[in-house]
Amino acid sequence: MREWLNMTAADLGRGIGAGNIDPVALCQTYLDAIDAHPLRDRIYARVTHDRALAEAQAASERAKSGHRLSPLDGVPISWKDLFDTAGVATEAGSKLLEGRIPDADAMVLANATAAGLVCLGKTHMSELAFSGLGHNPSTSTPPCVNDSNAVAGGSSSGAAASVAFGLAAAGIGSDTGGSVRIPASWNDLVGLKTTSGRLTLEGVVPLALKFDTIGPLCRSVEDAGLLLAALEGNKPADLHSATLEGRHFAVLKTVAMDDLVDQPAAAFNDALERLQNAGATIDFIEVPEVADAMPLSGCLYTSEAYGLWRDVIEATPDSMFSEILERFRIGKGFSGPDYVAAWAKLETARMGYDQAVAGYDAVLLPASPILPPNLERLTTDHDYYVEQNLLALRNTRIGNLMGVCALTLPTDIPSCGLMVMCPPDMEEHLLRLGVACEEALN
Repeated sequence: MREWLNMTAADLGRGIGAGNIDPVALCQTYLDAIDAHPLRDRIYARVTHDRALAEAQAASERAKSGHRLSPLDGVPISWKDLFDTAGVATEAGSKLLEGRIPDADAMVLANATAAGLVCLGKTHMSELAFSGLGHNPSTSTPPCVNDSNAVAGGSSSGAAASVAFGLAAAGIGSDTGGSVRIPASWNDLVGLKTTSGRLTLEGVVPLALKFDTIGPLCRSVEDAGLLLAALEGNKPADLHSATLEGRHFAVLKTVAMDDLVDQPAAAFNDALERLQNAGATIDFIEVPEVADAMPLSGCLYTSEAYGLWRDVIEATPDSMFSEILERFRIGKGFSGPDYVAAWAKLETARMGYDQAVAGYDAVLLPASPILPPNLERLTTDHDYYVEQNLLALRNTRIGNLMGVCALTLPTDIPSCGLMVMCPPDMEEHLLRLGVACEEALN
């Protein structure tokens, strides 16, 4: 049964469908692993034992009667602690929300439950989802699976750690500036950033609603496709017979290739070679509009985040992690006209980007220019924290600013992901490319 802890969600689902895996035994195996793990309390904020076992029992009965609800019916997954769970605290990693207990599940959780997925519990995260590092002294800081002295990446830090350490078959996170893709990349997982607006945010604690998105962190692109379908209550994309033959990719040189440390640079170059060997054609392109858009994030993100949270934050600011508080308060310095002007400039930049990449199947770039930073130094060195946070989110934020959907895939070098970006609302196309890329990289 221990081998179940490292299987893909899709393979577990197939095992349940074939009658080789009982959902109750599977759930209990995961719960036992969680409870026995020395990092349990650094990864999970709350474990929902009773709910998980009840859902697994129902899945078991459906499997025996031949009435499974979806390919993932009976598969146990974790949820970032900003998705509302009925009767269970949802605190978004912040003392500001301590004791907050919703009356209903978030809509995406309700959809997943309707597809038969089993809720293992809630995972730790960066406070109010406003950091790409995953360091949270207010609650807990999950470690990186490749370096116990480093952070896991944020803000979906616990979501990534729960999967990487074999304590969930998949984790559901959110991505506003990279919060699915950074922890997925640093923990050698697949991470899907969906198009803004594709998945409902009902019952999700917000950060910046115009940029907030929801997506899975998992072990395969197939898992990502099945989880996307479950989250939106839809049929999964057909990923069969995907190929890189004849595919035409663009490598974004602007901003994304600056200041890469050695390992991400080597991993990216090796990945490009493998994609070419599998039949893809690759061009290197400059898109000046990306450089134009990057400075706008300071206004756009912080204005919206501070506007949403100002009253709550300023009522008890000492309850917050100082680095996150400082980041929110940057929003105080921008006016309404500043915000409107920034959005107008961003829309212009998006049009330029769309024109530059039209005709390519996808755009490629390193998921992160850096490796997971050292936790102790982040704790003691303010300038290092700010620098590393901005660098961690730099490449992923390009995708959010340009409004695209994006996928990060693991490479042969630990904590170095390859990011694939497609135009908005083209997740099915992205996932088919992802399956083909995954095969080439493996």
